[in-house]
Amino acid sequence: MDNAILSAAFITLLNVLVLFIAMGLVGRARGKYGIKAPACSGHEQFECAYRAHMNTVEQTVMFLPVLWIASLNGFELWAHWLGAAWIVGRIWYVLGYNKAPQARSGGFLIGFLAFLGLFILSAIGLYQNMH
Repeated sequence: MDNAILSAAFITLLNVLVLFIAMGLVGRARGKYGIKAPACSGHEQFECAYRAHMNTVEQTVMFLPVLWIASLNGFELWAHWLGAAWIVGRIWYVLGYNKAPQARSGGFLIGFLAFLGLFILSAIGLYQNMH
C-alpha cells in the first residue's frame, strides 16, 4: 500500500481514538453530574466535556478532507506531521477543556495552525495536479 495512504490512514485512526476518548469523557461526566440523556446542559463540568467533544467532531469534519487531499497530492510527509500536530492539539484541547475552559486555547491554536497548513497544502497540491 502507498505510504501516503498508510500515513493518512494512521492519522485518521488516531483521530477516531481522540473522538472515542472525548466521547468517554462526556459519558463519565453524565454519570458523575447526573445529566440524563438527551440533556446537553446542567452542570458546568459536563458542559465543558460535551463542548470539547462536539467541537472535536466539528473540527474533524474539516480536518479529515484536507489531511487526505494533501496526502494524496504530493505532500504526504508534511500531511503526516501536520496531522500528528493536529492530533496533539486536539488531545490538549479536549483534556484542557475538561480541566478548565481557559486551558483549551493552546491546543486549539496548535490544531488551527495544523489545519491551516493542511488546507494550504491541499490547495497547492490540487492546483499542481490539475495543471
